[in-house]
Amino acid sequence: MKPIFRGGLPRLSFFLLILGALSLVIADLRGDSTRNIRSAISIILTPVQWLVDIPTGVADDISTVLVDRTALIKDNNQLRSNSIQLEKKVQQMMMLRAENVRLRDLLNASARVDDQVQLAELIGVNPDPFQHQIILDKGSEDGVFVGQPVLDAGGVMGQVVEVALYTNRTMLVTDGRHALPVEVVRNGMRAIALGKGSHGELDITHVTDNADIRVGDLLVTSALGGRFPYGYPLAKIVSVKRDPSRKFMIVKAKPAARLDNSRYVLMVGNSASEQSTGTQQPAANGAAAGDN
Repeated sequence: MKPIFRGGLPRLSFFLLILGALSLVIADLRGDSTRNIRSAISIILTPVQWLVDIPTGVADDISTVLVDRTALIKDNNQLRSNSIQLEKKVQQMMMLRAENVRLRDLLNASARVDDQVQLAELIGVNPDPFQHQIILDKGSEDGVFVGQPVLDAGGVMGQVVEVALYTNRTMLVTDGRHALPVEVVRNGMRAIALGKGSHGELDITHVTDNADIRVGDLLVTSALGGRFPYGYPLAKIVSVKRDPSRKFMIVKAKPAARLDNSRYVLMVGNSASEQSTGTQQPAANGAAAGDN
């Protein structure tokens, strides 16, 4: 014999659930009792809901912090890059300003020179510390000749000792092999300026112990020997010492030219004028001293 309610329980349960749900809806529409129950259940479930929302809120906060940190790092890197670029531009502006000042000084110097001049740029320095020589970007194609005077805005730098097609090698006045006849502007006294291998100092020789020479005196080229035109500034006297045991005084001078940092220079004269005047070739100390 089969059970009476076999297969009927699911239907009965479903019917009872629907009936209960309809009863709750009708009761909610007609009275406040269910509202109170709902309020009580809501109060009870609020902490539970808050606890359930905590992981989601924390995850959102962490995500926001990570996004903000990434954005801040990116902005910081961009600002640092912009700062570096601006600093480079400021440095370039300062270098251009300094170069403009030097070129203006050089232009003023060229206006004071009566002879023909041309502008040259320093492109190399002799690495040998015992040879004070520089490489300039003008050669025989530009009319450069051996013995040609080289000036900067301050005064005499040296003279050309070797000429190639497009470049030349210039010996500075401080080279130990360089000698140049000079004259004291104040009284016309003559002497010889010798290089001593130091960029900041020259030896002034042939100055007798009773000569009228003082610290601060300006020395200019005397034109003796026919190598340098007359009157180009060379150096200022910085030290005068008398030694009773010696016939000549010990005199030191500081070059007027900026030998360590001049980039542009003036080359005085040209090969045509050199050939017409028969300028002699540069010589070592002994030969130059003999010009005096």
